[in-house]
Amino acid sequence: MIAGLLLIVASLAPGCYAPPIESPVVDGFREPSCPYCAGNRGLEFEPRPGTTVRAASGGAVEFSGLVVRVRYVVVRQFDGLRASYGYLASTQLRQGDTVAMGDRIGTSTARFFFGLRNGDRYVDPSPYLGRFVSSPRLVPIDGSPGRPPRRIRLQCGATSP
Repeated sequence: MIAGLLLIVASLAPGCYAPPIESPVVDGFREPSCPYCAGNRGLEFEPRPGTTVRAASGGAVEFSGLVVRVRYVVVRQFDGLRASYGYLASTQLRQGDTVAMGDRIGTSTARFFFGLRNGDRYVDPSPYLGRFVSSPRLVPIDGSPGRPPRRIRLQCGATSP
C-alpha cells in the first residue's frame, strides 16, 4: 500500500521535462486569482517563426486543432498532467496519436505558449522544465582533429550534476 502511495505522490511532484522550444521565456506564469481572471496560465516565448516545437514529455494527443483561430495541441502526458502547446504554425498530430519526449509537435509562429494542467488547474511549468547541457571541451587551434563532441544531457533541478 505504501509503495502505491509513493507512486501517486511521485507522479504529482515536478518531473524533468525537455524544453519544448529553443527560445527564451518572455512572459512567465502568473496564476489568476479566479478561473476567469487575468493572468498567464503558462510560459510564453518569442521564437523565430518556423522553429521546431518538441514534446516536453511523452503522452497521447487529446486535442489538435484551432481555438479562436489559434492552433493548439494538448497532450495528456504519462504522468497525468496535460501539456498545451499553443500558437503553432503547423502540426501533423491528430487526436489519439502518441508522442515521446523530444518528438516533433509542430512549428511555431512568432509566439509560442506552453502550459500545464493538473485536472483543470493550471500549474507553473517552470519547475518541470530541465535544460540541455554538455561539458565544455577544448578545441585544437592547430588544425588537428579534436575529440568528438560530448553527449548532451537533460539537467533537472538546481542540484543535478
